Amino acid sequence: MSYVEDVTEAEDWARIAAGAHHAPHDVLGAHPAEDAAGRTLTTIRVRRPLADEVSVVFADGKRLPMTHTAHGIWEARHEGPPVAYRVSAVYGDDESVTGDPYRHLPTLGDIDLHLIAEGRHERLWEVLGAHPRAHGSELGTAFAVWAPNARSVRVVGDHNGWDGTGHPMRSLGASGIWELFIPDVTIGTRYKYEILTRDGRWILKADPMAQLAQTPPETASVVTASAYVWQDGAWMTRRAATHAVAQPMSVYEVHLGSWRHGLGYRDMVEPLIEHVQATGFTHVEFMPVAEHPFGGSWGYQVSGYYAPTSRFGSPDDLRHLIDRLHGAGIGVILDWVPGHFPKDAFALARFDGEALYEHPDPRRGEHQDWGTLIFDYGRPEVRGFLVANALYWFEQFHIDGLRVDAVASMLYLDYSRNDGEWEPNVHGGRENLEAIRFLQEANATAYRLHPGIVMIAEESTSFPGVTAPTDHAGLGFGFKWNMGWMNDSLAYIERDPVHRSHHEGEMTFSFVYAFGENYVLPISHDEVVHGKRSLVAKMPGDHAHQLANARAYLAYMWGHPGKNLLFMGQEFGQLSEWSESRELDWWLLDQPAHRQLLEFVGSLNATYRAQSPLWERDGDASSFTRMGAPSWDPNVIAFERRDAHGGRLVVVSNFSGTTRTALPLAFSVEGVWQEVLNTDAAAFGGYDVGNLGMVVAHAAQDAGTPVAAVTLPALSTLWLRHQSDPHVPTVSHG
Repeated sequence: MSYVEDVTEAEDWARIAAGAHHAPHDVLGAHPAEDAAGRTLTTIRVRRPLADEVSVVFADGKRLPMTHTAHGIWEARHEGPPVAYRVSAVYGDDESVTGDPYRHLPTLGDIDLHLIAEGRHERLWEVLGAHPRAHGSELGTAFAVWAPNARSVRVVGDHNGWDGTGHPMRSLGASGIWELFIPDVTIGTRYKYEILTRDGRWILKADPMAQLAQTPPETASVVTASAYVWQDGAWMTRRAATHAVAQPMSVYEVHLGSWRHGLGYRDMVEPLIEHVQATGFTHVEFMPVAEHPFGGSWGYQVSGYYAPTSRFGSPDDLRHLIDRLHGAGIGVILDWVPGHFPKDAFALARFDGEALYEHPDPRRGEHQDWGTLIFDYGRPEVRGFLVANALYWFEQFHIDGLRVDAVASMLYLDYSRNDGEWEPNVHGGRENLEAIRFLQEANATAYRLHPGIVMIAEESTSFPGVTAPTDHAGLGFGFKWNMGWMNDSLAYIERDPVHRSHHEGEMTFSFVYAFGENYVLPISHDEVVHGKRSLVAKMPGDHAHQLANARAYLAYMWGHPGKNLLFMGQEFGQLSEWSESRELDWWLLDQPAHRQLLEFVGSLNATYRAQSPLWERDGDASSFTRMGAPSWDPNVIAFERRDAHGGRLVVVSNFSGTTRTALPLAFSVEGVWQEVLNTDAAAFGGYDVGNLGMVVAHAAQDAGTPVAAVTLPALSTLWLRHQSDPHVPTVSHG
């Protein structure tokens, strides 16, 4: 509950003078009362310390002089009910005429307060934070903040010279909400909240619900409002009618600050669209764009959950970028970080002087490894803050998906903790039941209100049902990052080809569980930093062999069940590790081999999108068959994918350093299998070893099994699409 106590009138006025009153509207503003004769008399009080003269200015221009009483408080009385007025204050030769914040009713209603307390206000950003608006006859900004442990809260900023004593906020009782409408405060005004803690300290905090913040290292919140007019109606309509699991998805992960240095949201529009269209990705995924104090955190330590970082422009500039991407047929996914937040004193940590957004027990409220705090998922207002934040990005920025960071750290109470450093749940288990319920609610609500979007979990354990529906006790995500596949396949591909035959399981174990969840296969930023090397640099051999390995690996990845994600730079063979402090090595595209790799990725994505067996039934185990007989080679991995209309495509990878000529391979049906992708094509930097565009599978006389002799170039992957024409030409292929 908010801080309330009985005080004398003198103490009341003294607190008003100090800007420390929890209910300033009870003293200041317009107060009607009846006299003994039954007449309505309205007393108006304002605080104008150091003023020489103060007057009430009515709408018709008439003035009513005020009398100083005490503590800089001035008073006047007029006959009749309260009416609109402004206040004139004279300081020497200067006159200031301003509105009176304390004559206005609250800008939040009882339903708002009830929903906030329940954690179910699905448009929380519309009632908390700072909102320019008309309130009655006046223009100004409505401020509202949740600070239930505060004794007093006041607004400080450009509008009052950063002296908040003249703008204490009104407590709205047990809700813990503090509210104030301040006339004349306009868009662009910088502000913070000054909070009096229970133990008597004044602390200065940025607005948790601010929709714009100063560019770091400055930390003030900024009053803003969107004037953007969206042009992506056709995209949004199509999206609502689609189911992402049955659609092609190849994601290009981007860190905005280092893709190309010096580009803002608007500057990036044309070059990013051109690049993504050239490389054929269906989506871009932006690493976190919510405001964060330290650029080296890559955005994963968020201080302003509702504020796109101002490093690259305004919120409407970001809207423009997303709108233009949609217009170019490109979806947008954002990284979202509800798992933890930083300890910076200006932000969420101990927001009203006590643990509020974070769990009060450090065994549940602190990530010791990361130096961050963990949300109190069991507190309704905190859960509501986060659920509404997910909805905010969908509603206000038209994003197509959220990739939820570090889900494993949220699911387990003992995550990265030793015995004795964590507290079991009520059933004695290690699962964080409150976090699980929060994730279920966030996913279910997002899908209910925004059909066609995707919620993607970065979850590195075998927690069951990550992508199962919430009504089947699942977490309700649409997709889960396949971290097991990523770790195993990278371990395999880094080996010298002569050793790979002993580690085939690293590439094929994923087939066992590939349909247990709806997966995204990620080669993300985490795999190309901190000594892990870039994707091409992981590959063994000389530069030509590294590039061949990379092409074979990517084509295998794109053929494997699941959607695909590739971090920026890997599409053209970035050689150095990624660093957020410098842009990608675009100069590599001046080298033919790297330009060819870029063109290969474009062809890979175009072919993938054209081949529905590779994506239409990603979640259906019956759409997949491992191949091999009648011969078996541990360096050759082959499988078939099938769509819902009889289409068949075979993926065959030869991860050895030796070309296999006329390798007998059993196919599911006889006929012509067209070679639709060959990573050894000369156009991609290879040697044009292959099957002259097709292979023919004949039925073996003994078992009726169609078999074809296939040529597999060294370090290559082939995609073979079955042709529906029943005629099987009699040709010989080398």
